[in-house]
Amino acid sequence: MKRILLFVVTNLAVVLVLGVVASLLGVNRFLTANGLNLTALLGFALIMGFGGAIISLLISKPVAKWSAGVKVIDGSGSADEAWIVETVRRFADKAGIGMPEVGIFEGEPNAFATGAFKNSSLVAVSTGLLQGMTREEVEAVIGHEVAHIANGDMVTMTLIQGVMNTFVVFLSRVVGYAVDSFLSKGENRSGPGIGYYVTTIVLDILLGFLAAIIVAWFSRQREFRADAGAASLMGRRQPMVNALARLGGMVPGELPKSIQAFGITSGVGKLFSTHPPIEERIARLQGAPA
Repeated sequence: MKRILLFVVTNLAVVLVLGVVASLLGVNRFLTANGLNLTALLGFALIMGFGGAIISLLISKPVAKWSAGVKVIDGSGSADEAWIVETVRRFADKAGIGMPEVGIFEGEPNAFATGAFKNSSLVAVSTGLLQGMTREEVEAVIGHEVAHIANGDMVTMTLIQGVMNTFVVFLSRVVGYAVDSFLSKGENRSGPGIGYYVTTIVLDILLGFLAAIIVAWFSRQREFRADAGAASLMGRRQPMVNALARLGGMVPGELPKSIQAFGITSGVGKLFSTHPPIEERIARLQGAPA
């Protein structure tokens, strides 16, 4: 319940902020008496499209800590905690990035990395993952998450999401205006009619699904890269293969929606899944046809 509430409140706050910014810049007034102001509409689409994605990225680390219940560790606790922190430090040094914060959270097997910047990120693993895997396998999973950070995957996904959001907002309103203009031929009115609003809402939904499919495809490609990155950090690929095989027999724990794309997931549909099937990841890692 806490995670759902946080997700809803965060999104409402983001929409409110973006609405205020668009209003202050005047780009929310793209519907004029003379027709559609495409320049203003593009500005509005860029603010709504990239604004939400960028704000979500900037607050991703504190939101992830709170929503997943992450306990940040510095290695001064138990021997296991010291080992986890040292493993992250070793991989971060090898990858050429700043030392991420390290955390542990209660739950079924899962892990994630998040943060807006390579040198100010967070790597967190679940208690279920630590209990269900060998140290070498946990090390491979940590390497995978550090590789995500080194590859700049969080920023890349934000930019892709921003482009897709902008495309959806801009195109749905252009088509909505065209449909409304066609339906209102001969009518004398000062503002958009029902055709504009219905078309815009329908296209926001349909194009949103298309955008989600494209973003999910990019997300799956970065998983292959992170698997290869973990193998490179460890100096051999077998530990990552073993970790993936082990994950294939586990039920991943649920992560907050804001960081689901950066964790382990079983997926409910290939087109919308942010992670490839385990079998494909193992085959790709081993160099066999996927």
